[in-house]
Amino acid sequence: MGLFSGTISNLEYGLSYASTKNKVVAQNIANSDTPNYKAKDVSFAKLLEDAKTSSISAYRTDNQHINFTTNSAKAPGVYSYTNLSYRQNGNGVDMDKEQASLAENTIYYNALIDRVNGKLNSLLTVAKGGS
Repeated sequence: MGLFSGTISNLEYGLSYASTKNKVVAQNIANSDTPNYKAKDVSFAKLLEDAKTSSISAYRTDNQHINFTTNSAKAPGVYSYTNLSYRQNGNGVDMDKEQASLAENTIYYNALIDRVNGKLNSLLTVAKGGS
């Protein structure tokens, strides 16, 4: 049984998502004037949908084994908006959307950090014997 029944690891996954999202938004903002750059986004729902529809390629030693195929995405959960252009130069970055996304992600990240701190403070209180 885990110390917090998996809560810390779930919070860690959330922080990993928030970190990836922050990197993608920062990349979009940095490339807002780059011709033909297409905005990217992080989507757990899209990642889950892709995982449900794809399979993994593997060597089968028996015909009764499950057949596998794979999905070759570069970074899990990161997707480009290929058909979207906001400017004449083909750039697909909407700065208002990116700034709002950055603010939303920052709030999400800070909430997760506060929750991790609460869990670790609880552990510290228990280790000190409740004093």
